[in-house]
Amino acid sequence: MSKELEEILKYTFKEKNLLHKALTHKSYSNDINNEKLEFLGDRVLGLIISKELLDRYPNEKEGIIDKKFANLVNKKTCANIAKKLNLKKFLYLGSSHKNLERSTDKIISDCLEALVGAIYLDGGLKSSEKFILNCWGSYIDKSIITLIDSKTKLQEYSLKKFKKLPKYTFFKKTGPQHKPLFKTEVEIQDSKKIIGIGTSKKNAQQNAAAKLIKILNI
Repeated sequence: MSKELEEILKYTFKEKNLLHKALTHKSYSNDINNEKLEFLGDRVLGLIISKELLDRYPNEKEGIIDKKFANLVNKKTCANIAKKLNLKKFLYLGSSHKNLERSTDKIISDCLEALVGAIYLDGGLKSSEKFILNCWGSYIDKSIITLIDSKTKLQEYSLKKFKKLPKYTFFKKTGPQHKPLFKTEVEIQDSKKIIGIGTSKKNAQQNAAAKLIKILNI
């Protein structure tokens, strides 16, 4: 089974136990699982994607680079890549999680990040860079399209119509220390308060602004 996956990953592990660990969810083993590898892989992925974006877009503003980056490393993109690699087939899951479809995307996304961490430990930065650019390459190619800044769009609308800025209120921080989730509320004149969620306050504000734009049909 490991050989089949290594062919899909286009990487052969010297330390097979790292591959096994990267595929092991905490529901399968509370002692030996992929949580720490995921923590490491998340950082390695961020480093490689950041460097690649700066190399590709040397004249782009930091704010635009940040949006491209967030879109490339979010759970949705990671889950899509994990599905292409068919990671679900190779996972070690406890019986309590085997039939939970709603958690599948998060589990395979976390597993992909754990694999990045495992490849980094097994083969170093060059090997993990090669793996990441191979898997994320098509998504990076598409990132040439500048994402719409929802916060700016909402601000322009509110100023034009009401001569007032949107009001953002920090709501709550949840989740583990290394992967927090932020909740933020936003409202403009005559609108309801809308909650946005993100991995940073900035991302949560963007998420809230995007939701309000959709509701107001701006």
